[in-house]
Amino acid sequence: MTGAEVSGVVCVVQTPFDEQGDIDAGTFVRQVEWLFDNGADGAAIGMVSEVLRLSTAERDELATLLCGAATGRGASVVSVGAESTHTAVRHARHAAAVGADAVMATPPALSRAGDAELFDYFLAIGDAAQVPVIVQDASGYVGSALSIDLQARLQAELPDRVLFKPEAHPIGPKLTQLLDATGGKARVLEGNGGMYLVDSFRRGAIGTMPAGDLVWALVPLWRALNAGDYDRAYRIAGPLTQMVSLQTSLDSFVAIEKYLLVRQGVFRSAAVRGPVAGGVDERMYAEIDRLVELLRRAVDHG
Repeated sequence: MTGAEVSGVVCVVQTPFDEQGDIDAGTFVRQVEWLFDNGADGAAIGMVSEVLRLSTAERDELATLLCGAATGRGASVVSVGAESTHTAVRHARHAAAVGADAVMATPPALSRAGDAELFDYFLAIGDAAQVPVIVQDASGYVGSALSIDLQARLQAELPDRVLFKPEAHPIGPKLTQLLDATGGKARVLEGNGGMYLVDSFRRGAIGTMPAGDLVWALVPLWRALNAGDYDRAYRIAGPLTQMVSLQTSLDSFVAIEKYLLVRQGVFRSAAVRGPVAGGVDERMYAEIDRLVELLRRAVDHG
């Protein structure tokens, strides 16, 4: 494998829509470039990219745009999870064809498949992509939690071609259980917007996969952790954690992240495809603004 390594700060992109509700390709590419300009180690298409609200053609388009914009700058990761192995394999083949450095897959959300079927599902994705597979347990907001036994079996089967993004609670203990079950071999990425990054790093995480709206804070936080500067890390993590804690659903994550991308001049519109559950009001946006100011002070003043 010669692709870019997936580690460090790998930001999950948002999907911008134009006035007609179609993908705004120019803004999407500008977003990816902005992430790398701010020090991101990679860019990814994930759940907060609204993949479940995109057509197959649109998922193909985003994968092509992402991989093209990331070439020579960092790792590209494409979400390929689906409700069937057949469709997930199809997405995985396309991602590999357009140059993805890794693919990421959630398990099917509508069925409670057993470990044997899920093992075959992830293995088929890996065989189709022939690049590393990030096994995403997104059960914090969709689907069911993946067992430690299943993940350990995948590590044994795909030792150099699997990573894990555990989002089942409790995050820290689950991460440690996975590392213990794999003899410390599992490569784990924190996946909760950076909210558990300090604890996850201490437990052995090799990176984080947050949304990109706060990349300018997450990169300094990651660098502080790697430098052993925990005083700085905790100063940055304070307002960051408070901000992420306000985002209690997939829809609220997307709404706030797009709001912040508009405020920073990266997006022209915060439009989200509906129907959405809501859960964000004007007072919450005002609190987000206050926390962003605190976060910028923490980053700027060390």
